[in-house]
Amino acid sequence: MSGVARRTVVSAAGGAGLVAVLTACGADGSSGGGGAAGAAKEPGAPLAKTADIPVGGGKVLDGQGVVITQPTAGEFKAFSSKCTHQGCAVSKVADGVITCPCHQSLFDASDGSVKGGPATSPLPPTPIKVDGDSITLA
Repeated sequence: MSGVARRTVVSAAGGAGLVAVLTACGADGSSGGGGAAGAAKEPGAPLAKTADIPVGGGKVLDGQGVVITQPTAGEFKAFSSKCTHQGCAVSKVADGVITCPCHQSLFDASDGSVKGGPATSPLPPTPIKVDGDSITLA
């Protein structure tokens, strides 16, 4: 009888450990910028002015979960600002590269592709519309 009780205790402890691990994973994902990525508003929502986005660089819009880049003059791109490695928010865009501060993943500002790991997946594109000097969600 004590063998059954021991298995029950071990099984219950293992289940509790799994719940704790899964809870911790969920907390890390949401605190690392995951909330910001879900904050993008409906189509037509204003994001930035074209003058705010430097050529060869870009701007991370923390509250919107979007990073907007201008790889060449007059060409604007947008991507999720949530790093595909562990969900941290990317922090800067310079010299054609989007950088994640958590583990130094690097993404190409022209297409979101990975330029340096540990990320292995590109940043997902975010559809935008440029109308005059305004950039909005498409």
